[in-house]
Amino acid sequence: MLLIYCPYCKQYRDEEEFSYAGEAHIKRPQNPLAMSDESWGNYLFFRKNPSDVHHEMWSHSSGCRQFFNVTRDMITYEIKETYCISESPKIEKYKK
Repeated sequence: MLLIYCPYCKQYRDEEEFSYAGEAHIKRPQNPLAMSDESWGNYLFFRKNPSDVHHEMWSHSSGCRQFFNVTRDMITYEIKETYCISESPKIEKYKK
């Protein structure tokens, strides 16, 4: 069981209160009508599958109902940081 820190409630809460909402920081195409079907399909369906840190969007669905981002280790599932949607992550990659 994960304890997730909600940056809006300022509390650690059980993961059952949250819903995963997909990969974070995906930029929507400016002119989707001008895209080929292949490019549009890649935008909709293809996501990163890193073996280090990954930025995810979560919702505190049983709490404040706000969306926020989580930086998580994809090997150990350890949450490295949580931050508001309007903020940038402090951790981009592992420092080796």
